[in-house]
Amino acid sequence: MSNDITFSIIKPDALGNGQAGSILARINQAGFRLAGLKMIRMTRSQAEGFYEVHRERPFYPVLVDFMSSGPALVMVLRHADAVEEFRRLIGATDPAKAAPGTIRAEFGTDVTMNAVHGSDSQENALREASFFFSAIEIF
Repeated sequence: MSNDITFSIIKPDALGNGQAGSILARINQAGFRLAGLKMIRMTRSQAEGFYEVHRERPFYPVLVDFMSSGPALVMVLRHADAVEEFRRLIGATDPAKAAPGTIRAEFGTDVTMNAVHGSDSQENALREASFFFSAIEIF
């Protein structure tokens, strides 16, 4: 995989609020193409493993609880400079600080329930994608 791949999650809040279709439409309209898509419900153990990089941070327990609270959509996306372009599309982690028109500004409610996760680097995109997808599941 190269820099045309990124990883994203439509989080339990957005899926539970019926916003997944609108978010997927925005992603598609921005020129991203699905390379892999699954609906999952992370176990607590999976959420702990996925967010291991944040284990020492004060928000870690709340994040793990939230991400294992309901179903989510995990996806691998293709686009030129995918990580950077997707970060621009979703906006800042805090929806209150996200630029108008971004996904988090429109659909997020707070720093945890911000509708979507997006990889912050190419290295993390590859690691995160491989956490949920095998090589034969990415097209």
